[in-house]
Amino acid sequence: MKDIIIFCDGACSGNGQEGNVGGWGAVLKYKEQIKEIYGGAPATTNNVMELTAAIEALQSLKTKEVNVHIYSDSAYVVNCFRQGWYHKWRLNGWLTSKKEPVENKALWETLVNLVESFEKVNFYKIKGHLDPNKTAEVNKWLTKFNQEHNASLSKHAFLSLIELNHRADALANLGMAPYKA
Repeated sequence: MKDIIIFCDGACSGNGQEGNVGGWGAVLKYKEQIKEIYGGAPATTNNVMELTAAIEALQSLKTKEVNVHIYSDSAYVVNCFRQGWYHKWRLNGWLTSKKEPVENKALWETLVNLVESFEKVNFYKIKGHLDPNKTAEVNKWLTKFNQEHNASLSKHAFLSLIELNHRADALANLGMAPYKA
């Protein structure tokens, strides 16, 4: 089975304020082939852009018969799947444990349905905006990543992840550009 690796990120300038703009970006990697996608929207939120990045990345794949590995710095997206929040939301009629409507319900439904349409999708939380030149910080987050994901990534492999995560962030910023005044 083919493994597709996706790095996705969302951004929002002026999150929660009037006149804000958001962007999303994703880097898709299969073996040595890389595809980059991005976009943006006015009057949005960071969380909407994080969800949109994952949705757009999955929708751009040509086949569902692949193992997908999604890396994101969004705890909002990653924890939903790693901790199974969406199962409870569905059972509760898309209400949170506080009996309040799930924010961004339509996007969550789209993303959950997409994820379930693939053979296998794994989510990985990666530290955003990590400076690869700060050795102690990189080592700290590498150890944390390996512990959280029961992995044994080398430092070299982790630095490659950081680089692709930075690229997804840069693409999200490109997505905002057309909407900035």
